[in-house]
Amino acid sequence: MPIPPLQHSPAAERNQAPILAQLLALLPPAGAALEIASGTGQHAVHFAAALPGWTWQPTDQQATHFASITGWATQAGAANVRAPLQLDVLQSPWPSEGPAFGAASFDLIYCANMLHIAPWACCAGLMQGAARHLAPGGCLVTYGPYLEDGVPTASGNLAFDTSLRAQDASWGIRHIDDVAAVAAQAGLQLAKRHAMPANNLLLVWTSAPPASAA
Repeated sequence: MPIPPLQHSPAAERNQAPILAQLLALLPPAGAALEIASGTGQHAVHFAAALPGWTWQPTDQQATHFASITGWATQAGAANVRAPLQLDVLQSPWPSEGPAFGAASFDLIYCANMLHIAPWACCAGLMQGAARHLAPGGCLVTYGPYLEDGVPTASGNLAFDTSLRAQDASWGIRHIDDVAAVAAQAGLQLAKRHAMPANNLLLVWTSAPPASAA
């Protein structure tokens, strides 16, 4: 059977190795992962190949990416990558609350480079959905550029932010404190922050402990 045409992201090819290094240090040998905004499918296949004890469920809002995701998985022989499913983080419930995903909870929910090229409401959609579908002890990992108080913003990120907002006024690099506030509303907290190449951050979010009784 011929492999469908593969979409290729140079950025995904560059960042997949350093992201994988963090995932290998973070994750147990086996589990179930849900990827939000899988795009070309390069991350899904690269990570699944290095994590053979994990099942990887790719999703994307745009079904036009599905042939590429499937193609990369077929080319790599990655049997632990499931068929991609369509998911808009703003929809409620997510498909995983129905029969499509099978598992209702995931040990890892992974989302790279989405928050800055999506309306701000998608941040709340991501956090609320992740809070519903993380298994006990699971984590949400987000990757991309962020703004931080007390940390000078790289000139490249400033220019990138300007270009994003010129394309769509609802886009833009998000401030980490704003993201954390939205996460807290969903019951998640920032557990780890890792500086990454090219002025990006990998952030690990976990369920916040319940508030102590007064």
